[in-house]
Amino acid sequence: MTRFLHVLLLALLALAPLSGAARAADLKDLVGQLASDDFDSKIAAIRALGALGDGRAVPVLKALEDGALYTTTDHKLVVAEPDDDKYKLYDPVDRAALGEATDDAIDKVRVNNRMRSEIDAALGSLTLVGGRPQDRLAAAQEALKHPLAERNDALQKAYAAEHDPQVKAALGLALAAARLRAGTREQRLAAVNTLASSTDPQIRSLLIDQRDASDDPEIKHAIDTALGSINGRLRLIGVAVTFFEGISLGSILLLAAIGLAITFGVMGVINMAHGEMIMLGAYTTFVVQQLFRAFLPPQWFDAYLVAAVPAAFLVTGAIGVALERGIIRFLYGRSLETLLATWGVSLMLQQLVRTIFGAPNKEVSNPSWMTGGFELIGGATITWNRIAILVFCFVVLGVLALVLRRTTFGLHMRAVTQNREMSAAMGIRTAAVDALTFGLGSGIAGMAGVALSQIGNVSPNLGTIYIVDSFMVVVFGGVGSLFGTLAGAMTLGIVNKLLEPVAGAVLGKVVVLVAIILFIQKRPRGLFALKGRAAES
Repeated sequence: MTRFLHVLLLALLALAPLSGAARAADLKDLVGQLASDDFDSKIAAIRALGALGDGRAVPVLKALEDGALYTTTDHKLVVAEPDDDKYKLYDPVDRAALGEATDDAIDKVRVNNRMRSEIDAALGSLTLVGGRPQDRLAAAQEALKHPLAERNDALQKAYAAEHDPQVKAALGLALAAARLRAGTREQRLAAVNTLASSTDPQIRSLLIDQRDASDDPEIKHAIDTALGSINGRLRLIGVAVTFFEGISLGSILLLAAIGLAITFGVMGVINMAHGEMIMLGAYTTFVVQQLFRAFLPPQWFDAYLVAAVPAAFLVTGAIGVALERGIIRFLYGRSLETLLATWGVSLMLQQLVRTIFGAPNKEVSNPSWMTGGFELIGGATITWNRIAILVFCFVVLGVLALVLRRTTFGLHMRAVTQNREMSAAMGIRTAAVDALTFGLGSGIAGMAGVALSQIGNVSPNLGTIYIVDSFMVVVFGGVGSLFGTLAGAMTLGIVNKLLEPVAGAVLGKVVVLVAIILFIQKRPRGLFALKGRAAES
């Protein structure tokens, strides 16, 4: 028995190199067949190369696809690369140098559209079983987009040999899609059960197509059941995406409204130039971006947005202090005059920006760390800039809450909010508090402009887009209340996004405005109103 095992082992060891040699011989024979003048023969060779599973066939097929495969006068197949007025020749399989040739000594292997399609399919099959995991994943996803019966064997081999869980799952879906198109009845039913666990919209489209094309009642019923399951999950995903979009919109409204809530809550000033502070913050971001491009190394460009945040705060904060000291302090107690004065200032600032920067929109680029996004289940994509703005919004809100609750300036501001006369009697310089408060509100509006520059173009009319929504957030949430502003912004953002698919963007805003008017009739101070001069007036 032991002797028999030794003989068997020796036989297997002897056969192994023969098998490798046979495979190499097959590869060379199939590559040589590409030199044929018959397109059908070349297509058969391409299909066989794809099914062979030998990674050395990949550069051969790519050379054929790129038009770099030639035949010599003695009908030998070569890869030819231009070198001045000649061509350098290489063996297509092992890339061994074969000398040089002139243009009239070689003929390009002709490729038609059918061959190009077969080359893509063969390259996809070869990539499934070799290369990096990300390449195999991309090949599996491509096979899912274009399920072909010819790929069944290659997909089956790749699925059996794959160890990466993500790639294996993608291969399983691609194999099921291919079998659904061209498999036995049992394979098609099993494929439907496999595909029913996916939430990919293209799988849903594939199932609908196959249901319409099938005459088998059992397969139709299985597909209907799978579609019901997929549609239910897609609806839940759609609701989740809508809520995220609502929260994202709410974060933008919150950034735009925080400064207005502070200004209106402490000073009782209806600042119609608040939107222009947002616009100035966005233009400050544009200027900082241009300075980074002009004077700093390219590798530093991604840091421009970090530098733009304090720059926008300082620029708009200084303009806010100047506006309060130069105009608004003379109009306290006269709401209509204040409204008209700040509206005139807003028009002046818009024209000033048009004079300096011109009327056309200015583009502000996203840093690399805010570019792109990631795909969730069901084909939904979440962009990095939206996530960054959401995080930035809550950071600003948290820092502002700390300033109001933990600093002397915050204590003085809250005191003036509750009782201005008593605060003055206690020695608080109310005029300085007014100026710094207006500057703080304007500075936060400038930081909101930094965030808005990352989701759209910068224009002189940028502020007018958000000024009405900002007032709605402040009135709905409660004048002077940070928590009320947060609740109002998130509520309005989510409600707007929920209404858009049903009523449309414009009608949805009208419905929200009417609802807020009715709400204010019942609760004039908003959701979370503070006690103080602004609330009582």
